[in-house]
Amino acid sequence: MFNFLKGVVGGSGGGQKDLPYNIGDPYPSAWSSWSHFRGTSKDDGSPVSIFSLSGSNPQDGRLAAGRNGVKRLRTVRHPNILSFLYSTEVETVDGSGTKVTIYIVTEPAMPLYEKIKELSLEGTQRDEYYAWGLHQIAKAVSFLNNDCKLVHGNVCLESVVVTQTLDWKLHAFDVLSEYDGTSGTATGPMLPYEWLVGSQYKSVELAKSDWVAIRKSPPWAIDSWGLGCLIYEIFSGMKLGKTEELRNTASIPKSLLPDYQRLLSSTPSRRLNASKLIENSEYFQNKLVDTIHFMEILSLKDSVEKDTFFRKLPNLTEQLPRQIVLKKLFPLLTSALEYGSATAPALTALLKIGSWLSAEEYTLKVLPTIIKLFASNDRAIRVALLQHIDQYGESLSAQAVDEQVYPHVATGFVDTSSILRELTLKSMLIMAPKLSQRNLSGSLLKYLSKLQVDEEPAIRTNTTILLGNIASYLNDGTRKRVLINAFTVRALRDTFSPARGAGVMALCATSSYYDTTEIATRILPNIVVLTIDPDSDVRSKVFQAVDQFMQILKQSNEKSNAGDTAHAGSLGLSSMPGNAGLLEWAMSSLTLKGKPLDQAPIAASNSVRPVTTTTAASSGLIETPSMAPVRVSSSSDFADAPAPPSPTLTDGWGEIENGVHEEQYSDKDGWDDIKPLEEPKPSSALANIQAAQKRPVSQPKPQAATSLRSKSTVKAVATKDEDDDLWGSIAVPTPKIASKSLKVKTSGAVEDDDPWAAIAAPPPTTKAKPLSAGRGRGTKAAAPKLGAQRINRTSSSGMQ
Repeated sequence: MFNFLKGVVGGSGGGQKDLPYNIGDPYPSAWSSWSHFRGTSKDDGSPVSIFSLSGSNPQDGRLAAGRNGVKRLRTVRHPNILSFLYSTEVETVDGSGTKVTIYIVTEPAMPLYEKIKELSLEGTQRDEYYAWGLHQIAKAVSFLNNDCKLVHGNVCLESVVVTQTLDWKLHAFDVLSEYDGTSGTATGPMLPYEWLVGSQYKSVELAKSDWVAIRKSPPWAIDSWGLGCLIYEIFSGMKLGKTEELRNTASIPKSLLPDYQRLLSSTPSRRLNASKLIENSEYFQNKLVDTIHFMEILSLKDSVEKDTFFRKLPNLTEQLPRQIVLKKLFPLLTSALEYGSATAPALTALLKIGSWLSAEEYTLKVLPTIIKLFASNDRAIRVALLQHIDQYGESLSAQAVDEQVYPHVATGFVDTSSILRELTLKSMLIMAPKLSQRNLSGSLLKYLSKLQVDEEPAIRTNTTILLGNIASYLNDGTRKRVLINAFTVRALRDTFSPARGAGVMALCATSSYYDTTEIATRILPNIVVLTIDPDSDVRSKVFQAVDQFMQILKQSNEKSNAGDTAHAGSLGLSSMPGNAGLLEWAMSSLTLKGKPLDQAPIAASNSVRPVTTTTAASSGLIETPSMAPVRVSSSSDFADAPAPPSPTLTDGWGEIENGVHEEQYSDKDGWDDIKPLEEPKPSSALANIQAAQKRPVSQPKPQAATSLRSKSTVKAVATKDEDDDLWGSIAVPTPKIASKSLKVKTSGAVEDDDPWAAIAAPPPTTKAKPLSAGRGRGTKAAAPKLGAQRINRTSSSGMQ
């Protein structure tokens, strides 16, 4: 029976070789006859603490007290009591006899005395840390005395250990016993193993073994005395040698002195309860204690309190002991963020504390939390992550970005919040180099194609800038298909002037990717038009771009004349690797106070030219604040596909909506519908110019152009016969002053070679209508006849 009970108390295991832990180096000190070792688990290598107690006689009183300590430590659980993991008892036989050893395995911890020397705290930081530690031990003692009705019996410096998170925890439960003062029949010692307690730590009644007085005293009387001894040892920096030393209060803080004296009262009933020590002492009211206490009960706080606390935390951490912030506050902060109890401002504090860690620790402790947060549905958390991506983005591995981060970040491209769309866009500058070609060319370009027609002008501008910066990460085929179309067909035709300027600068920054044919036939014709842009900044950039591309063509020509066989397309100005930093972000759309009505991209072709006569309503013109009316032609000129009619409608550059969220992406990325321009043939161009010169002055049936996103519908004057007119956009405009009324029949046909026809005064546009006139177009009044006639009242719809 005894062996069975011993096995239950001692735990499983047949000997030290069967111990599932490796015993390491010992610590210099431990409580009573115990030895304290560092240790690791054989399963996963996690650190532990191993306590051992040996005796030559199985009936040794120290072993009996040790078994009591194992049983109590296993059954008593509290955040401020050392956590039990495993125990066993080993018997070994040698030449002199049998040796019994008890092993206790706990969470990793080290003696308090050793940790204090290691931290070497001074001044206010030392007092704050001591206050936090004493606060924890007082809670543990209060739990034993008031809640469990247990008496520890030997609270002192050696019975306190410090965990890896710098928490103080109580252990050494060998003397611990139930308080039986309420039982009137109890006799004998209340603490069977009180002889293990050093005489310097015994209170007056315990030193006299006055069990009657002890039972009449409150349950906390003995342990409150022990708390007083602990306070003395902590602040004096040495172990208590004899009881009389407790009278020396020179090292005790003044704010703690009254409570210290009450803890050591000679009358047991007047000693201060540990719970009252926590509540009443002003010594425990400091920044460190308040901060850690708030974090520990964070789930009980409302959102306003959380938000206020986390906004102050980054500055507060500068004032707290660095080691305590890293080992105590940091784990609490990461846990709160992962489980959703912390608000978005907590991320700022997390990244600030993380900056104090080494690169290896940062990878192990900070990045896993950040990666988990990207899956959060809290929009404020997602915004905070993207706002601070420059602080941690470089530390993320390419695999983590491509597989874990990007799928969650990409949802921001289609978010209803413009703030989130813009931050998502800007984050790609850091993430793009780490994306696979599948995500880069397949998924990302689809989203950027949609953002180039976004309703926010700054987002459209920054999309162009991003494309210029990530061009080096695209493969050659994608660059050929996307860049020129994105920069010319969309960016250069945007009504937002910074967007046009961004398109010009993007073309310059990516000049090394274009051959001379593309420069001459697709780039220069599009940017030269902007030399008359109403915005001076755009004009200056255009002139610089024209000079740059002309220089490329000149160099190509010189090398061709010199017989150089190198490919002319490689003669572009060298760009920086990756193009990162060549283009700066435009102003944020979050700071725009208002936006004009025409900030959305217009459905214009390259046929943009000033017109000096006629009116916008009758000739299909758009009025701009600082320039002459601009003609918008509906015919195709340099691009075979029309421009997008509105950012809120289907963009027209590819099947974007049907493939954004699909697992397998198609080859279409939003720009492949824009076909490359073919070099115009001289004969055809000449024929077009001649046809334009012979075009009659008045048009019989003007056609409506593409609808623009404005308050009034703009009508174009070009006809369907101009679809193949590649030079129409730069041809000399024909005079437009002619008779506007199609119903007026002039006395004679206007001769094409009449030099006065263009400036002749138009004939009157009003005339009397006969009563019998029909409502059909082109009907004329019937000639009058003599005599009575029958009036034909048939419907005018049948008249032609």
